[in-house]
Amino acid sequence: MDHDKIEKLTQELLIELGEDPQREGLIKTPERVARAWEYMSRGYRKNVKDVINGALFEENAHGMVIVRDIEFYSMCEHHLLPFFGVAHIGYIPDKKLLGISKIPRIVDMFSRRLQLQERLTQQIADTLFETLKPIGVGVVMEARHMCMQMRGVQKSQSITTTSAVLGDFHDDAETREEFLRMISKPV
Repeated sequence: MDHDKIEKLTQELLIELGEDPQREGLIKTPERVARAWEYMSRGYRKNVKDVINGALFEENAHGMVIVRDIEFYSMCEHHLLPFFGVAHIGYIPDKKLLGISKIPRIVDMFSRRLQLQERLTQQIADTLFETLKPIGVGVVMEARHMCMQMRGVQKSQSITTTSAVLGDFHDDAETREEFLRMISKPV
């Protein structure tokens, strides 16, 4: 990422908005914006292999593995406004387990890119399915979109829910129901 270019573009944006980029509150804004975008887009500079970092384990485990309430933050590719919420992820292993901390790291890798919630949900499910070759995978994401809440329709209480189910989570209604029950239980 070219920090100097992002700073220059931010300064130009401030001018186009009718602001004075030299006033006290805005002098360091272009620099801050460049650093913020570097952080918010760090998912582009990560890949699945590095995120997993060898944390795949051969194990004779067949019960459902669920990590729920994984916080995530992303940016809508249509308006460059944030959307954020929680992801609930489950899989049924078939001789391979993934270190559980790697699941939120995969969510983070894909969410720290310009995104659509629907694509984000599918990318996470596809990655787990391809990496683990499990019996099934389920991903449910719930998010609040600032593009809907602070502009446009301005529905501040709206929550968008998306899902991606593969393998037995797709093919077997009982497995899917078990997953949905488990992610909706209070802690």
